Amino acid sequence: MIDERYLPVMEEFYSLQGEGFNTGKAAYFIRIGGCDVGCHFCDVKEAWNASLLAPVDVEDIIRRIKPLPARNVVVTGGEPLLYDLNYLTKRLHEEGITIFLETSGSSPFSGSWDWVCLSAKRNTEPLKENILRADELKIIVCDESDFSFAEHYATQVRNDCLLYLQPEWSCRNEMMKKIIEYIKQNPKWTISLQSHKYMQIP
Repeated sequence: MIDERYLPVMEEFYSLQGEGFNTGKAAYFIRIGGCDVGCHFCDVKEAWNASLLAPVDVEDIIRRIKPLPARNVVVTGGEPLLYDLNYLTKRLHEEGITIFLETSGSSPFSGSWDWVCLSAKRNTEPLKENILRADELKIIVCDESDFSFAEHYATQVRNDCLLYLQPEWSCRNEMMKKIIEYIKQNPKWTISLQSHKYMQIP
């Protein structure tokens, strides 16, 4: 049985954050397996089935992070909020680490975070209380209908929440110009690119 000290981690790696507000920052990534959303455009579908992953001790994760020069950690998935993340974030903060969460907001909130990126998805709506926790709203744009979807959530986040539109990678060439024009007309939004893919890093 998995308790808060053990998490079904799919992968861990040291890289640069490629998307959103924290783009370009060196960070250690913890990708937790399991997802209840299942987006068709997901580029890590292998993270969906947590039952295929052995539980990883948070203390082992901490030991791998401590020698690194960067003091940022990105917790992503899958959908991390499927699990109790209080122990993980407590231990990371005790080590003086800044923690960024990437979530669809579909499950109850746990953990203490320095930055919350809410990537709302059509498949499973984020919980209202999670919407209000977002420091950053990131909407993946696959077609023009996603602009109205983005505006729907822009009215629900806090006034200080940053707003990002990100082209889905497989249709980036088609959607890039449309996003640029949309932001020119609606400058409360900022474009987010999957810069790690352009840099060919994890």
